[in-house]
Amino acid sequence: MKVVAFSGSARKDGNTAILVREVFKELKKAGIETELVQLAGKKIRGCTGCGKCFENKDRLCAITADYANTCIEKMHEADGIIIASPTYFADVSAETKALIDRAGFVSMANDHMLRRKVGAAVVAVRRGGAIHVFDTINHFFFISEMVVPGSSYWNVGIGLDAGDVKKDEEGLATMKVLGENMAWLMKKLNK
Repeated sequence: MKVVAFSGSARKDGNTAILVREVFKELKKAGIETELVQLAGKKIRGCTGCGKCFENKDRLCAITADYANTCIEKMHEADGIIIASPTYFADVSAETKALIDRAGFVSMANDHMLRRKVGAAVVAVRRGGAIHVFDTINHFFFISEMVVPGSSYWNVGIGLDAGDVKKDEEGLATMKVLGENMAWLMKKLNK
């Protein structure tokens, strides 16, 4: 089994990636392969609403000049998906939203190809707006017919500067439980 995580932060190896790696620790303990894809520095544009994915039905977006199809292919191949984002003006980053929109339409156009995969949201925040980010990501999972595990609290870590989330003991504990629950759920679903 494999989980692929997408960090939508503009900062490579920042707080968002640190939180994902906390979840990965538990997944790895359970024998689950992990891969972190950081969107920092990658070009990914929003959906144009062209509808070609519904015509082509090739599990890809018709826009090929950016990084989205690489991500969509990784989602299709994985058993579990983590979408992680920092909180930008009380919502996901633009890169995260672009990925959600494009992957969501491609999934729907291809017989809900993400159906019954396990999905988890991870959110980095300085202060406020994290619950809206959490909701945005979970809306993608739910409309994609994915299965979402819970944790001991919302999957949020607090910090401003890179590394600050390491001081958020409750946030780190939440990521640990999320990793444990994600691993447990994936094993149950793959029996």
